[in-house]
Amino acid sequence: MKLLIFRKIYNFYYDGFRNLSITSRKLWLIIFVKLFIMFAILKLFFFPDFLKTKFKTNSERSNYVIEQLTQTKR
Repeated sequence: MKLLIFRKIYNFYYDGFRNLSITSRKLWLIIFVKLFIMFAILKLFFFPDFLKTKFKTNSERSNYVIEQLTQTKR
C-alpha cells in the first residue's frame, strides 16, 4: 500500500519534469545550482564547525552545549 503511494508520487513528478519546456528546465537548473551554492559552498567557507575547533572531546562539546542552553539571559 505505501509502496503504491510512493510510486504514484514518483510518477507524478517524473511526468511533470519530463514534460517541461526547455526554458523551464533551464530555470530549474539555475535554481538547483543556486541552492547547491547556498548550502554547500557557503557553509564550508562562512560557517566552520565551531565545536570541533574549540573542543577536543565529545564530553567537552556536550558540556559546552548544555551550559549554553541552560544559561539564563541577564
